Amino acid sequence: MNFDAYARNGVDLVNARLDDLDDLRSLLPGADAGLREEITERDLVTFRRARKRLRGVFEYGASGQDAEAVAELNALLEAYPVHPHISGHDSSDWHMHPASRGASMAVDYLAGAVWGLAVWLCEYGSARFGVCADERCGNVYLDTSSNCCRRFCSERCATRSHVAAHRARKRAATADQPLAPVS
Repeated sequence: MNFDAYARNGVDLVNARLDDLDDLRSLLPGADAGLREEITERDLVTFRRARKRLRGVFEYGASGQDAEAVAELNALLEAYPVHPHISGHDSSDWHMHPASRGASMAVDYLAGAVWGLAVWLCEYGSARFGVCADERCGNVYLDTSSNCCRRFCSERCATRSHVAAHRARKRAATADQPLAPVS
């Protein structure tokens, strides 16, 4: 079972815009069109609440608060319990899906995302949960670097932040130079 894909669903949820039902539908591109159309305002509220709590897990992990990250994930596992089932299209394609008790597609998605993040934390530790260091961004990510040194959610944010720091140093150096005498 590929728990990484479910953990990435948690990342995608935290980073998603959820202003309206269309935003929620765009978060669920793999769902069949009929199910995506059944999404309700209630599902949107459920996703927004879960997103806020999952962001907390990433913030706890990024700041070294392991016990708090674990406590929040455990609370989320209780709120969205997983009931795994076998799925597939033929006998050569059987695989496991962590799902809820079928309350709604929203709850199924959340159960999988929470389960994936819980497995990720157990496997790699909460230090692998990150919040982008670019103060203009705020996205979360799972640190897959070999030495747990990632600070940004993407290359774009890393570059933007490094360029801004370089320009700030350059401005500071220019401001510290004495003015040349006017002749």
